[in-house]
Amino acid sequence: MARIHDMVNRLPGAAYHYPIPFVALGGLIIGGVATWILGVPKIGNDLWKVSLVVGGVPIVLKTIRDMFHGRFAADVIAMCAILAAILFDEAFAGTVIVLMQSGGEALEAYGLGRASSALSALASRAPRLATRKHDGATEVISVEAVRVGDTLLVKKGDLVPVDGKVNAGTAEVDESALTGEPLTRTKELGDGLLSGSVNTGAAFEMVATKVSGESQYAKVVELVRNAQGKKPRIQRLADSYAVWFTPLTLAVAVFGVLLTSDPKTLLSVLVVATPCPLILATPIAVISGVNRAASDGIIVKSGAALEQLADTKVVVFDKTGTLTYGVPSVEQIIPLGPLDQDELLLLSASLEQLSSHPMAASLAALGRERFGPLPAPSEYREEPSRGIIGRVNSRQVAVGLRAFIESRTGARFPDDHEIRSSQPVVKGKLISYISVDGAPGGLIVFTDQVRPEVPAMVERLRTLGVREIAMLTGDNQENAELVSHQAGISSFHANLLPEGKVAEIERLKSVYGTTLMVGDGINDAPALATATVGMAMGAKGTAISAEAADIVLLVDDVGRVPEAVETGRKMDRVARQGIYFGLGTSILLMGIATFGFIEPAIGAIAQEVIDFAVIFNALRVR
Repeated sequence: MARIHDMVNRLPGAAYHYPIPFVALGGLIIGGVATWILGVPKIGNDLWKVSLVVGGVPIVLKTIRDMFHGRFAADVIAMCAILAAILFDEAFAGTVIVLMQSGGEALEAYGLGRASSALSALASRAPRLATRKHDGATEVISVEAVRVGDTLLVKKGDLVPVDGKVNAGTAEVDESALTGEPLTRTKELGDGLLSGSVNTGAAFEMVATKVSGESQYAKVVELVRNAQGKKPRIQRLADSYAVWFTPLTLAVAVFGVLLTSDPKTLLSVLVVATPCPLILATPIAVISGVNRAASDGIIVKSGAALEQLADTKVVVFDKTGTLTYGVPSVEQIIPLGPLDQDELLLLSASLEQLSSHPMAASLAALGRERFGPLPAPSEYREEPSRGIIGRVNSRQVAVGLRAFIESRTGARFPDDHEIRSSQPVVKGKLISYISVDGAPGGLIVFTDQVRPEVPAMVERLRTLGVREIAMLTGDNQENAELVSHQAGISSFHANLLPEGKVAEIERLKSVYGTTLMVGDGINDAPALATATVGMAMGAKGTAISAEAADIVLLVDDVGRVPEAVETGRKMDRVARQGIYFGLGTSILLMGIATFGFIEPAIGAIAQEVIDFAVIFNALRVR
């Protein structure tokens, strides 16, 4: 009862947005009451005429406009049937056609809603201001006013305004919006900087090497704009059948008139041939599929995306935040001296608990999980992105980069090559060094863990017939190789900026066809827009990637990707069943109507029976 009450409350709004099907339905009901219950058929027929004209004329005009734009779809037969019904004064049959035609379109529009634009979200985040140093003073200018060679000051929390290089100081920047990698990067004198990166450390100076319009962030915006502009309007499932069914119907209708010498035969054939199964089967199956996907936390923005999922040949994944969690976690602590793992964890976690660095937060969390409240450090000093030194339980402890520890404590560690050859576990991993009281203490191995559901998800995609599964990442080759091996993905590409991901998506589309891209960051937005279908990790991903995508996962579970593909394929299968059944019965009735054995009103009723069968079949997707 509550569901019925909710539907009744929504009717006024639905009638406002989709007036034609409500006009047709209301006219059919009231005209039917007048004709068959009150016994005043003239009034009933007049009501049907009004409904036919009011509802039919907009459909006819829209179809003609589409034809002038080169779109010849299933609507053409419905338009001809409406015109013939007006011409031959068969208002009841014509109103039924109006209801079926407008009702199918309204169902799809109402069920799917509208997607929003990724470009506005990208543009709103773009760097807008820069602080320029000139003659010993600073001035705030627009990024458009920055010229190559300008010296710029980037304060903590500011966006890097244009591409450039570090001119003074050490920069600690977050490039995740562009590369997808979650860890901040340390940039020394002369190192390159990308516009749109965030300064997470102290203020530093940079020299502009590109103007705003040629910088990396502008390229990301332009890549999304180009991808959306090039994305073709796909031929919907129903329209692909209408290509041959429409001329066949018109030819049979003309043949029927010549055979019977009765002009009304034209209307009879058009009424029974009006492709309501084409109009209804796909939208209802799509809406059922969308609802089913939504119940699994998968939000589909368009029916076209669900149809294209059914034909997915390639699935491409971003690495960080998609196949992995996107945050560093402690994998192992390797002692290099007399202290064991627990002693090293207690000392380093206690020291790191005052730092906001992601690796420090992960280490401190593990320490609290193992030991509870941690001792407070003293004499604490931190150099952003280099390391921390202080005292814990009266012992001098340092954690960070090898060069930092050796320069501050005098500890001497084996060289990196020796460590990596003697400790295979560190290959492809992030490492922090620990010294205790001026002597090497050990190594902390960090990793961005592959989600546990990934290997099974990859295998399930293969069983669904996906021909190619690939991984694209901005991370280095060594880390990419490790993650791809753990995920069970043989094809991967590393060190990619957004334009590199787009180029690879374009290549895969040209080789295989329908391509699904799954990602979560701003850097993935161009690739998501370029792919045939883009799917964003919406639970923890950026709003911009969700805007650029056709499908959004509301749950932080990449294992739902095969469910989305499977839903698309079931929707496609059920929609085709409805289309085959509907067209088959329509062709049979056309043959009978050609010989003048079916009146237009009877044909409309027969078409309704077919429509209801198709509707009930399409609901099976849910």
